[in-house]
Parts: sequence; structure tokens; C-alpha cells
Amino acid sequence: MADEEKMTIIPEADENTRNFIYNFIEEDIAKGGQFEGKTVHTRFPPEPNGYLHIGHCKALCIDFGMAEKFGGICNLRMDDTNPAKEDTEYVDAIKQDIHWLGFDWGDRFYYGSDYFEKDYEYAIELIKKGLAYVCELTPDQFKEYRGDTATPARSPYRDRPIEENLALFEKMKNGEVEEGKMTLRAKIDLASGNFNMRDPVIYRIRFINHHRQGTKWCIFPMYDFAHPIQDALEGITHSLCSLEYEDHRPLYNWVVENVSIPYHKPRQIEFARLGIDHTVMSKRKLRQLVEEKYVSGWDDPRMPTLCGLRRRGYTAKSIRNFCDTIGVAKTSNVIEFAELERCLRDDLNATAERTMAVLHPVKLTVTNYPEGKSETFEVENNPTDPSQGTHTITFSRHLYIEEDDFMEEPIPKYKRMFPGNEVRLKGAYLATCTGCVKDENGNVIEVLCEYDPDSRGGDPADGRKVKGATIHWVDSENCLDAEVRLYDNLFSDPQPDGPDKNFLEALNPESLTVLNGCKVEKSMLEVAKEFDARENRTGTNAPTFQFMRVGFFCLDNKDSSAEHLVFNRSVSLKDGFKK
Repeated sequence: MADEEKMTIIPEADENTRNFIYNFIEEDIAKGGQFEGKTVHTRFPPEPNGYLHIGHCKALCIDFGMAEKFGGICNLRMDDTNPAKEDTEYVDAIKQDIHWLGFDWGDRFYYGSDYFEKDYEYAIELIKKGLAYVCELTPDQFKEYRGDTATPARSPYRDRPIEENLALFEKMKNGEVEEGKMTLRAKIDLASGNFNMRDPVIYRIRFINHHRQGTKWCIFPMYDFAHPIQDALEGITHSLCSLEYEDHRPLYNWVVENVSIPYHKPRQIEFARLGIDHTVMSKRKLRQLVEEKYVSGWDDPRMPTLCGLRRRGYTAKSIRNFCDTIGVAKTSNVIEFAELERCLRDDLNATAERTMAVLHPVKLTVTNYPEGKSETFEVENNPTDPSQGTHTITFSRHLYIEEDDFMEEPIPKYKRMFPGNEVRLKGAYLATCTGCVKDENGNVIEVLCEYDPDSRGGDPADGRKVKGATIHWVDSENCLDAEVRLYDNLFSDPQPDGPDKNFLEALNPESLTVLNGCKVEKSMLEVAKEFDARENRTGTNAPTFQFMRVGFFCLDNKDSSAEHLVFNRSVSLKDGFKK
């Protein structure tokens, strides 16, 4: 399956492009040898047993990114050799997420299970060479034999005759051996200091339905055996993987050196996995959160999954910028979630349109504005990008403002509404607070003010200086109700997955706050209708806005509709992280 050989040109690299993987590949090309004339060829091999998360994204960006940087190609291969939790649902989601990020594999899409026949043939070849044997020890028994000494005991089945091994392996394949009774082991080096080389299992029996193969196979190759074979068959030049496979590299090399694949040996290069504080990256633990309903699903906006981040309003550009920013390292480290938020904030600040929304509304009555009158104003869509133009808002006697934009008895340096203070109503007029109305319990239910009719647009005719703040508002006669969901870290512990910790005990009870009765501009109705008509809503980004003075918010790509607007807070306007 290797692509036709052609001359590879080493590209110019800047400081952001260069890293130790880039340097290794550049050296391989320069020195020739087994890579002589080869196109740089990588692969991204996710297991379809869950949804991709931000940790996979780093690997994905490295695999596809290195191929792009060297003018090469990258395969997408579903590592479906372990059928226990695999499903076509995950296959479709993985493909969707990769396309969303802006990468493409062309016609180079494969399944690990496509190679089951070849895997079996190469296993037979190893048996015939005396390099594999059928073992009847249980995992615990073999662990005792293997031991932790320089001269461990040998399995009593290690020197079985080749013909007997072939016959027993055939019985395993035909379903004539019960599950767990036998395994096929590679015969390598029991005295190796690397335990992965001490006769590892390369085939086990599983009577289970495979999502693509059905019940055709009841023996399945182990990842460490199947993966190097798949890489070699596909013509992969550089197998880029996370650091936990560094100790497995000798086994990877042993497999491709001892089976008769007509191709040079791929080079495995390891890099550190991505760790982010206040989250977990284990698919097993993420699945537990979903199955035990601690979250609403794989796409819950608090999850580190790409579909969850997309639903929360994260853009593909912000995630790719994040992966570029953190770089490629050889040692593990934990990145602050605030860095991911910064990348999103930078992207949305440049692209998101501005609108006004009031999350905790209290009525504001402009007492000297005529009842029944209404006028319009133009407000910029994005002050950082004038080409985005303006949109129209309406102004009337009755408005809504944020409840914390009024204090009857202001604290020091408070510059918003309080009796006697003059403020700017964003894009409209200057207004001076004159008092408030309270209910029987003493709660403020209405704020009163008078506007300056000679200050249209916010500039006083007499040129006086206004010390009060500029506050946002919506016209109560021309607005919509909305549900707003405020998200925080799913875990309150920065390292919920640490040793001797139960990650469920670190769940943050305040990770989601739902606000009902919020007020948004009426223009959001047309935005929602257009989004309702969009195909594949969950596979794309919903419209995102900056709610002035509040934060960046997007329509929920799953629950929102023109009949019931739902907005998710993507990120606050400022970094709330305290060093």
C-alpha cells in the first residue's frame, strides 16, 4: 500500500516549526538510507472506543502537521483490534472531528481489522521460524514465571514443537479453545531488562462480536503486534506516538524485523502526552462520567472531548493554535486550562460579533422618555474589525440592565448606576439615576433614571465629562428570553487524576450554572432560525457572540432552537486565573 516513491524536498523551518520530531525527520531525509527517495508518510491511529479529546488533538496535529510540513501524507487508521468497546458511532465521530479541525486523509482511510488476515499469516510465519509459541499459563502464572530477576523461569510451553504450536493456534482460530485458556506468545528474551520483550502475548482469544468483522474471528492480535505490521504494510515512514510507547519500541522493531513484509522498517518516535489541569484524559474515566450520568454525554461542554469543546464554542483555529503554542516536548508536563482559554479568547475577540444581553435583568425606566416612543441606533459589530459593519438596536422608555449595575448605596470606586450618578447607556444616551422601586421584601425590582435628550450617541452637547461607566442594556419592548449556561472546570482539583485519588470525588458541584429569563437582542431570533436550518449542526460551530461586558457565548448546537434560545458561555472576557 506504500505510495509511489518520489523525491522529498526538505522545507524551510522557522522556530515554531522546528522541534525534535522535525529534526529527526529532517536528519532521516538528509542521510538517506532506508528513507532514500521516500515521501514522509505518517498515520493517526485512534481506537474507536470513545470520542476524541483535546489530548488526541495534540497527537493528531503532530501526525497530520508533520506530513503537511514535509509535503508528505498522513493515513487515518481505526485501531479496532480490541472489539470490547468499539463502535461505528465512534468511527463517524472521529472522522467528523478531524475534518472539523481542518485535516484530511484523502483516500487513505483504513481499519486495523482490515489486516486481520495478514496479522494471522505473520503469526504463522513467526511460529514456523520458532519465534512464537502457544502458552497455557494464565497471566498471573506467567507473571510469576517471568519474575523480576535477570534469569526468570521459562514457561513450560516455550519449547513446544513447531507443528504442535501450529495445530494449537489453528484450534484457537477455529474457536475450539475456551477464552483465556491459551495465548500466542512471541519468543524473544526472558532475561531482557525491558519486560515488554519477555515473551509478550501477541494473540488472545475473545468470543465477542466485532463491529465490522462480526464473529468471523475469535482470536485478536495485540496492539504491539498488529500496529507495527499495519504501519509497515501502509508504507509509513515515521510512526509518531506518545511517550508511554517508548519502552515498546524494541518490540515494535522486533516485529517488523522478523516478519517478511516487503518494506523498510518504519521509525517510531515518541513525544510527551498532553496534560491539562482540572481535567482527566483517560477514555475509560470519560466513559464512566458519561455512563454514570455525571455529565449529559460525550458532548457535554464541560468535557475535554472535541465535540464537547465545539459545543461550548471552541473553534478549530483556537485549538490548533493551542497545540502550536504548547509545542512538542519529550518530557511530560501539565498545561494550565487558562492557556486554552486564552487561545479561544484571542480568536473570538477578532472574529465574534458584539451584541447586548442581560443575564440578571432588572427593569430600568427612563422616566422622562415618552411612553410608546421608540427609536433606533446603530452599534458596531466588532470594534476590532470595522468591516463587520453595524447592527440596529431599539431604545424605549423601558429597558433591562444587569442587577449588579445598580447599587442604592455604592461601594468605593463604584461607577455604575446609583442615585445621582450619570452613566452612558451603550450606544444611546447619557442617563442619571434618580432612585429605585422595591418590593415588600426590600428587593430592587425597578431602577429609575432620566436621560439627556441632547446626548444621542453618548456624547453630551455641552462637552461635560462623564465619570460614570458605560453599561449595556436591552429594550424590554424588543428583546427575547433566553437560557444561558455558565460553565466552569468540571473538577475543582487541579490534578483530579493524581495518584491515590478518586477523580469522582474531585467533581466541581458548581461546574454548571443555568440562568433562565435572560434577555437578549431580538436580532438573535433570525440567527437562531438560520442555525436551525443548518445541516449537521453538532458537527459545526454554532454562531458565537461577545455579550458586551459579559463574555463570549455561542448558541448551543444541540438544545437551542428559535423557540427556545440556549447560549453557552465559551469563555470570559478576561483571564480569571490567578497565578
